[in-house]
Amino acid sequence: MVIGMRMAGMMGFIPQKSNESTRMVQEKLDAAQEAGTAVFKAVARGASADQVVSAALKPYGRRTKANAKRLTRSATRRR
Repeated sequence: MVIGMRMAGMMGFIPQKSNESTRMVQEKLDAAQEAGTAVFKAVARGASADQVVSAALKPYGRRTKANAKRLTRSATRRR
């Protein structure tokens, strides 16, 4: 959903702020760094493989949920 909304915004189908593309890239970099830290901590505690993967994916899930909420609010507010 987030990818579709961002693509629609880039194509001009829905309004989006001018910094949305830059924000998207920065969020991905921040999430990757947070995921790396989470993996390191999980491995250091002796977590199982599935726990390590879960820790790595958690930052992405949190950001995706927040983005979906923000982009949906933004698209419906500006019509």
